[in-house]
Amino acid sequence: MPAPVLKCCFCCKQIVNLNPVLKTAGFKFGKLYVHTYICVVKLEEAIKSVNFRNQTHKAGLNILYTAWWLKTTMSRELKNFGLTHEQYNVLRILKGKNPEEMCVKDIAGRMIEKSSNVPRIIDRLVLKKLVKRSTDLEDKRHTLMSLTPAGVNILELSTAKINKLFDELIPMDDASASKLNTLLEKVREKEP
Repeated sequence: MPAPVLKCCFCCKQIVNLNPVLKTAGFKFGKLYVHTYICVVKLEEAIKSVNFRNQTHKAGLNILYTAWWLKTTMSRELKNFGLTHEQYNVLRILKGKNPEEMCVKDIAGRMIEKSSNVPRIIDRLVLKKLVKRSTDLEDKRHTLMSLTPAGVNILELSTAKINKLFDELIPMDDASASKLNTLLEKVREKEP
């Protein structure tokens, strides 16, 4: 096993032992090969606080912080495809019903963030020619949405990148992921 390497960690600006603490991911940037280092940061270090009422309080804050971190990281990747997190969510929802069309209400009901302004998100996706609008033949009051071929293409490309990102950021086996899913669903038992 190689001796531990000391390098500057970009996110916390400290000298750290790379072997047990950091995960490295490389990507090509022009002619330069860049390595990014992802620290395993404890919640106390991330929010600069050690005052928690109890472990349940800490777990709740940890869930919020982790959700923010994952969303921020995912949004950075989606920006490369000209998509926001919410636009990506709409495209995935439409893909789940493809080639069927969906109305705005049904899309809104499946959104991860329930407060999203779905009509505005769809307007932007229509402008980008990723989603097509049509009128419901049975009820002219309803507008239906479907993916365009360009929408299917960008969704396939962005999903491949997001799947790779999740594999890198969430390194756990199926058994651990299953336990985590069970715990998170227990947290949401009182969801209205």
